[in-house]
Amino acid sequence: MFFDELALSDEVLDALWDMHFDECTPVQEKAIPVILDRRDVIACAQTGTGKTAAYILPLLTNLAFDDHDPDKLNAIIMAPTRELAQQIDQQMEGFGYYVPFSSVAIYGGKDNGAWGTQVTGLQRGADIVIATPGRLLSQMNIYDIDFSGVKYFILDEADRMLDMGFYDDIMTIVRKLPKERQTIMFSATMPPKIRQLAKTIMHDPAEVQIAVSRPPETIKQMHEFVDENKKVEAVLACLSGKAGLKKVIIFAGKKQRVKDLTRTLRSLKIDARAMHSDLEQNERDQVMLDFRNGKVEVLVATDVVSRGIDVTDVPLVINYDVPHDPEDYVHRIGRTARAENSGEAMTLVSPDDLHYWKRIERFLDPSKAYESSTRSGKGYSGGSRRSSRNRGGHPHKSKGRDRGAHRSKSAPQS
Repeated sequence: MFFDELALSDEVLDALWDMHFDECTPVQEKAIPVILDRRDVIACAQTGTGKTAAYILPLLTNLAFDDHDPDKLNAIIMAPTRELAQQIDQQMEGFGYYVPFSSVAIYGGKDNGAWGTQVTGLQRGADIVIATPGRLLSQMNIYDIDFSGVKYFILDEADRMLDMGFYDDIMTIVRKLPKERQTIMFSATMPPKIRQLAKTIMHDPAEVQIAVSRPPETIKQMHEFVDENKKVEAVLACLSGKAGLKKVIIFAGKKQRVKDLTRTLRSLKIDARAMHSDLEQNERDQVMLDFRNGKVEVLVATDVVSRGIDVTDVPLVINYDVPHDPEDYVHRIGRTARAENSGEAMTLVSPDDLHYWKRIERFLDPSKAYESSTRSGKGYSGGSRRSSRNRGGHPHKSKGRDRGAHRSKSAPQS
């Protein structure tokens, strides 16, 4: 399905046209019509499927057509991390280029100017607030914020927010909102705690499920059984086999492991930078900016970047440590093969990691999710993605633009 077949506003379609986005991803195709009908929605979709656009596009359209107070807050989008909030804010700028709505991003950091901007946006009634729970709650504790005009409440990566202990913060915010509102929840998984939250804050939600927690078929998954003291050697072998490869992410389980591995790689003349929670926010921002721009070849990170970081051209992810949670595995390797690209994911499995790796294999269901074989101690899996079709013109035109004139890109991946 193409975006111009949906009941999106002309302004939203114009922005998509300018961005060369034509065809919906499955989650967008299923979720957008239900959200446009103003039903509560609980959607389960894997990372990289375009879920951000799946709620931003109908939100902007509903705001364009509904009767709302332009001097009050109208929509709140909650995200678990600063990085995801920034990503949503960036997408809002693109998709909302032609609409007359204001937005403000509320997240933590040591930028005093940002705090002032956030306060101004909340008090003057920005149409859309994109916020992390803790930061929004901090603002609420200091200032009197009017939530009476909120008609849309969206939770992105709801499972991650609950894992991070934000349940009480979310409920504190919910109690300030009007009971008559549309609530939308996106989650990579649907554990019992998510369903319980849905029962608490939603009314008769429609469910949308797309390939629950399965890695995209465009990722070639590999694993290698290796002793712990041979992992660095295995990483070097993997990197040397990909001469000239840039933008590689290596995930380690603990920040001390990240620090140690980064020092080791740098001592071996490999351009590596570390990303972990001990870094100041401005340091994290600079590392990510350099990585996006290709100034850093290898990013060694904890799970702080396994979600919410949208770098579309990462060709290889290496799991230096096997994640204990299968969902973390899915999100880690989901940093590659984004936006119609293919990618590879290598996992190093030591004897101590074997139990966790078996859990991941059972979770993925190898007999159905991917084909595996063993070659020289390595397991391989992969697949191909159907290329997008081309289509000619269509009857919907706005501002004199022929949106059917190009069909060069698929839907936004986020």
